[in-house]
Amino acid sequence: MRSDEAGTQGSVSAGLGVKRYDQLNAIAGVPAQPGPGVRAGGGPAWPQDLAVPDGTEPRALAWWKAADPAWRPAEAALAAAEDARVILPDGPEYEELRGWLEERDVPCRVSGYWEEAEQVGTVNDTGGRTELVTAGPEGAAPAAGPWAVAARDAFAAQWDALEELPEGDADTYVPVGALVPADWAELLPHPSFNPVQAAAVPEVLEGRGHLVVVAPTGAGKTPIGMVAALEAYARGRKAAWLVPQRSLTDELDRDLQLWRSRGLRVVRLTGEAAVDTELIRSADVWVATTEKFEAICRAGSLRDSLAEVGCLVVDEIHLLGDPTRGAVLEALLARVREDSEGTRIVGLSATVANAEEVARWLGARLLRTTWRPTRLTWQLPLLDPVDETDWAARAAVRTGAAVRIARQVTDDGGSVLVFCGSKRRVRSTALALAADRGVSTVGVDADDAEAVERLCTGAGVRLHYRDWPYKREAEQAFRAREADVLVATSTVAAGVNLPARAVIVSDTTLGMDRVEVSMVQQMFGRAGRIGAGEREGWAFLLTDPAERAHWQARLAAGYTVRSRLADHVADHLLAEAVQQRLSTLEEAESWWAGTFAAYQGHDSVEPLHEAAKFLASVGCLRPAAHEDRLEPSALGRLTSRFMVDAVLADDLATALRQAPVPDDPLAAEDLLAELLSTCLPVLEQAPFTERAKAALRAALRETGRAVDEPDTPWGPARAEAPASAEDEQGPRAGDLARAVLLLAAHRPALFRGRPAYVLGIPVDSMTGILEEARRYLAWLGAQGPLGTVHPWVAVVAADLSLRIRWRTLGAGRGAGRLLWMCERMATAPLAPGLVPRMWKAARARGIDAPDWNGTTPPGACALSRDGYRALLAERVTGTRLTLRDEEVRVWAPPGAAIRLWSGAATTLHIADGEETTLLLPPAGAGGGCRGAAVFTRGDRLASGWLEAYAALRA
Repeated sequence: MRSDEAGTQGSVSAGLGVKRYDQLNAIAGVPAQPGPGVRAGGGPAWPQDLAVPDGTEPRALAWWKAADPAWRPAEAALAAAEDARVILPDGPEYEELRGWLEERDVPCRVSGYWEEAEQVGTVNDTGGRTELVTAGPEGAAPAAGPWAVAARDAFAAQWDALEELPEGDADTYVPVGALVPADWAELLPHPSFNPVQAAAVPEVLEGRGHLVVVAPTGAGKTPIGMVAALEAYARGRKAAWLVPQRSLTDELDRDLQLWRSRGLRVVRLTGEAAVDTELIRSADVWVATTEKFEAICRAGSLRDSLAEVGCLVVDEIHLLGDPTRGAVLEALLARVREDSEGTRIVGLSATVANAEEVARWLGARLLRTTWRPTRLTWQLPLLDPVDETDWAARAAVRTGAAVRIARQVTDDGGSVLVFCGSKRRVRSTALALAADRGVSTVGVDADDAEAVERLCTGAGVRLHYRDWPYKREAEQAFRAREADVLVATSTVAAGVNLPARAVIVSDTTLGMDRVEVSMVQQMFGRAGRIGAGEREGWAFLLTDPAERAHWQARLAAGYTVRSRLADHVADHLLAEAVQQRLSTLEEAESWWAGTFAAYQGHDSVEPLHEAAKFLASVGCLRPAAHEDRLEPSALGRLTSRFMVDAVLADDLATALRQAPVPDDPLAAEDLLAELLSTCLPVLEQAPFTERAKAALRAALRETGRAVDEPDTPWGPARAEAPASAEDEQGPRAGDLARAVLLLAAHRPALFRGRPAYVLGIPVDSMTGILEEARRYLAWLGAQGPLGTVHPWVAVVAADLSLRIRWRTLGAGRGAGRLLWMCERMATAPLAPGLVPRMWKAARARGIDAPDWNGTTPPGACALSRDGYRALLAERVTGTRLTLRDEEVRVWAPPGAAIRLWSGAATTLHIADGEETTLLLPPAGAGGGCRGAAVFTRGDRLASGWLEAYAALRA
């Protein structure tokens, strides 16, 4: 090529949006390959959790991604390259470029909605050889070593994804009847199996060992799980199907509705959908979240039923590596994996880099495929640079890019899923999309759910997240193509089957945490769902200049499952001990050796020994005559049953022990709210919207003012506290949770019914706070008979936990005992419907406590007569407490726990059914407050200011 031609070609090359190789690589070469965590040439550090790939590339490569129709590659580079390729956008404006490349026999592949501009190779524009180098968009520094390897591998993946689609693949589908018994065909969702299913089903039916099926998201793994469950049923065994999220139990439960109509007993188990033990025992198939199944494992009453489980289908088994759920799943699988004769594991996994390692640990056969029914192309569009400290600007640039890409797809008749990292971002992004379609959103509050829903619906944009009140309507509208854009959080990515042509991942963080690669892959997998007639899908992860290389490296490397059990050793050691699966340190060491953590090299038993010491020190394990014995205490069994974090629970209990004993109900509830909101990270880190700030400050100023409560015998309701300097400084960490808990405790009428807002705070933003707090409050309340917390803590926490659970009833202080009675009469599976009904009936008759004399069950009671009489015996009804000087005259039901206190000092006695006189303990810290309380397994009654919790006051 002549020098003037080279100069012309060089100037055109700049139009690609990337630097030329002859500008990148001086004669001295490129920077050396850095090691993990080491910065090269002032660039970003290689992620420490990724292995450093070998940067050697022997081929003469010249690979380009073009995003400018005027761009042409340098002729010298083409002549020197033994492997030249180009990815470029589809469309008439690129026809000339495609023709130019075809004339020179340069392979090229085209993609709709193409956004990227990048080059990677070992040949520069003058034809010289270099190390493997990548150059991104204009202004980005070139990179070598592992960054260049990641760029090469990402290009290769995109190139392979753009391979021309075959005309048809009907011959690869196999009729269902050819592989399974004829009477199963009507229980399966489709008349034929796709290639993944056709390969896996014979393995399920002919094998008996564990099996792991790895396939891309969207490849249709659910029918494989169905066949596994039916195979267990055919052998007379139960099947348990584990899914990671409650939303997936809803979806799968609907899919299995046909099974119920054919006589199979399918039961859905989640934390919010209680079922009774008889229903669990009689069921053929359990559909459960991992956490709920683990809770069942920890319930000794269901051990026989667990032994009947012949197949454990684990959906999304790659979530072994999930920071939140992974430890529970690993502990569960470690328990089951050794017993392939008794319970078979069939794991369904998205694509992971170390699938072989997971399968080897389980002792499972691995079936791995890359087939998916649609072609998927993913990209990393680069956002305009903004000040990293300007959160509003960062959000705006992401929203703008999402709107622009969504417009391209929908203008072409396609549908789009936009994933956001928070509920607030879902609402604001949906409004921006509506505004782009001509809807006036000026002045609209993104926290006004009704306004957001109305405006966005009119624009063909819908929203979806767990607590969004219109999510069912959104699903229906998107499936029916009444809306062509759905803006959602990760709940849709986790498996709600909503097909779309394109997926835009707008945020790379969830809250303060980086999105897991597995979650991004799941989000990408929602693109191009064949059920909507789409054979191609496009996925976009929006990245800023500082993070693009990191994300390219992570996606190129793929998701690697890493054990999370080491972060929660104490909780799972306790759980194994409670289930009597181990009773000595030696057995604990053997258990640890069988975990995925140990399999991945975390084989030191020192953390295990430290965990055992910790559990003993906090009273979850009994002191043993032999140091190596591991015997759970009553507190340990309680802690395991409620599945509270042992470390956080101890932090909370310690803070309560160190706090002064309150002298009235308001102070007690305030103290619980304060300590819960600072000891529990979910509460402490709860975010709040701008709109909520004013209401939040107002709620905090009302701390202790019992707006819904009358004056009481121990003093009048408090006046509103004046604004403090703290108010002027703005909310602190944990203040939203504190305010929400105070509202639930002091102003329960605000929650009556199902309001969208409480004092301007969206109710859906409160749900997670209230449910997390309720679990720990219930744990504290259940300790009354044990003597492990002060009696005031148990009484107040038990009452508040029940009022929070049934907050839509607007029940005030003292309602906990009556709510407890209603729960027990309703039974667990019928409680959602019967408790409100019985509560309203009781209140209509003026009943404020469960202390009636009759023995005939109320009309709505779901218990048998014998069960009802047994429940009556569990009450503290008839208890008499009389304090005189330094003693207490008491009568309590036989077996009840009698708790006495003077300040912080407490004593525990067990009632024998006779009236007796007991001495109060010597005054402890905070000595003036004295009292007595009686606890049965579920009921309670106390003296002094705690009488406020004996009955609901008018």
